[in-house]
Amino acid sequence: MMKPSLSYILLLSATLFFVSCKKNTEDLIPPPPPPPPTEMIPDNDPLLLGNPTNAQTSISMPENYLKNNGYYRLAYSKSRAIPVWVAWHLQADLDIGVTSRQDDFRGDPALPLGWYQVQDSSYSGSGFDRGHNCPSADRTVSLPANSSTFLMTNMIPQCPKMNQGPWATLEDFTRNTLVGSTKEAYIYMGNYGQGGYNTSNLFYTTIDAGRVTVPANIWKVIIILPKGTNDISRIDTSATVIAVNMPNDNRLYTTGGNAWKNYVTTISNLEQQAGMNAVMLNLLQSVAVNVRSYLKLKLYR
Repeated sequence: MMKPSLSYILLLSATLFFVSCKKNTEDLIPPPPPPPPTEMIPDNDPLLLGNPTNAQTSISMPENYLKNNGYYRLAYSKSRAIPVWVAWHLQADLDIGVTSRQDDFRGDPALPLGWYQVQDSSYSGSGFDRGHNCPSADRTVSLPANSSTFLMTNMIPQCPKMNQGPWATLEDFTRNTLVGSTKEAYIYMGNYGQGGYNTSNLFYTTIDAGRVTVPANIWKVIIILPKGTNDISRIDTSATVIAVNMPNDNRLYTTGGNAWKNYVTTISNLEQQAGMNAVMLNLLQSVAVNVRSYLKLKLYR
């Protein structure tokens, strides 16, 4: 067998040296930074317990666009022109005051350039209410706080008898009874599907000339705990959990009462139903795994 030439040996040695140096150089490139740990998110931040759909503030994610409306957070869908979900924190001494309801429904100029801005007039004649996600009555500590809830990015087409009946009752029960003066709450509200029945019991999939989607189901998840600090570390299996999932169907409701109790479910079941409608919810991601698993199966009675 012929021995390799000196030139071949030198070429091979140079190649191995280059590859070795390249590998060592690449090893020095730092990895991308990890996501911020939960402890960097302050108490009372609406997303302290987690971002339900891992929404991001990037126009490359137009159907899951994370938006900060100052007094609450939301994931927005460009094609549906409604939020996917809205999250907020509620504590009486921080959020409840004497500011009157502003009723200044308006488009949201902070949406990305070129995105359609839903207006107050977009719901006119539709037979659906401009249904708040974060309620006006949960933000009465100041005029800016209350006014923020009337941005149309906080609205969905909601059937009137639900909005003015069991949904309003649930909001009042949460604010005045569950939270009161001694508790605090982390609240999520969202929707999925397409198509609902309006005040005339007529079925619509969209309003505003097809620009705004009418959701099929509207849901809410409420986590209640005693007032305090270091909230994420204090959430345990004793936390009060309410999850409801209600059809957006005006035929099912009256304008009063506690009919929301007929639609109580578990977070786990809600996630499954939303997933079947292409909304991949994962609530309470920042809560300890064993506690999260327990709370997701907890049924309010």
